[in-house]
Amino acid sequence: MSEIQNEISFEEMLEQSLKSIHRGEIVEGTVIDVNDDEVFVNIGYKSDGIIPKSEYSNYPEIKLQDAVKPGDKLQVKVLRVNDGEGQVLLTYKRILAEQGLNKIDEYYKNKDHLTAKVSLVLAGGLVVIVDEVRIFIPASLVSDEYVDNLRDFLGKEITFVISEFNLRKGRIIGNRKQLLLEDKHKRIKESMDKLEVGMVATGNIKNVTDYGAFVNIDGIDGLIHISQMSWGRVKRPSDVVKVGDKVKVRIIGIDAEKNKISLSMKFDEENPWNDAATKYAVDNVVEGVVARMTDFGAFIELEPGVDALLHVSQIAKKHVDKPSDELKIGQKITAKVLDFNEESKKISLSIKALEDNKSKDAKEETAEEETTQE
Repeated sequence: MSEIQNEISFEEMLEQSLKSIHRGEIVEGTVIDVNDDEVFVNIGYKSDGIIPKSEYSNYPEIKLQDAVKPGDKLQVKVLRVNDGEGQVLLTYKRILAEQGLNKIDEYYKNKDHLTAKVSLVLAGGLVVIVDEVRIFIPASLVSDEYVDNLRDFLGKEITFVISEFNLRKGRIIGNRKQLLLEDKHKRIKESMDKLEVGMVATGNIKNVTDYGAFVNIDGIDGLIHISQMSWGRVKRPSDVVKVGDKVKVRIIGIDAEKNKISLSMKFDEENPWNDAATKYAVDNVVEGVVARMTDFGAFIELEPGVDALLHVSQIAKKHVDKPSDELKIGQKITAKVLDFNEESKKISLSIKALEDNKSKDAKEETAEEETTQE
């Protein structure tokens, strides 16, 4: 046999000794080299296999030279027998992802809490990777509150549950909002159990409306109705408080079923009626401000929380048709207390009585002077 025939026979024998592979086949190989972008694997074929970084792992932050070393054994799947340069294109991550899908299915069925780093931020939500499986968390399920900038989550670890696992539709959805709400409700219930009517607490103003203000107390939103913001008259809640203010409040109502509480900024020790009987006793002369008027009289604010009625017949000695003929809102007046009823919290005033007193005093002075002169 000639030397050429021997060489051909040897090449044929070598060719026959090498395994044949086909697309989709899973083979075991040995890592022979690694660089920043590729892993080279001997799979017993005439050409070495290459795993691009994008086919080694879904984790964008992975460093190949830290993850795999020459001599490591890997199970890989053949993507293309010839990648165009005579080499075999392989994937490692897809085998792991197939195994990972089974784990994710179990996590979904068991409602397990998962923690993973946010690898990607999209316009509509976040992407996390668990066991080489990409899980999408829509923006609406990222938080229990509005998130202004999703990029704040990039690279941070978050905890979530799998709320949808549908391979037919290619949907694996994570839900962080659900866990936040569960934790929030748990904390609210714990806080509610500690509250009692009459208890004094401190909280921050979260929102101000036309009818009152909402205060956050240990995670519970309580309402201070406009009528409970001051002993005096309040036109607008925004005149009394603003968002962010720290306020001391008294709990006046608890609705455990709805996790709501009613609050008051009025404290009994500050009640202006506590010493009103002394300050506004009958015949006392007092000062006040015209707060509002009706056809039958004017209401005078003696101090915040204490109003008195100045009847139209008591405004002046002369006949007065309407209070507005003699008085203006905001005008300061001096009057005499005609009647005080603590039980019904009603006080009656008279300017006319003061004028009568002045006339009487003037007459007495004149009479006294005449007597002295005689």
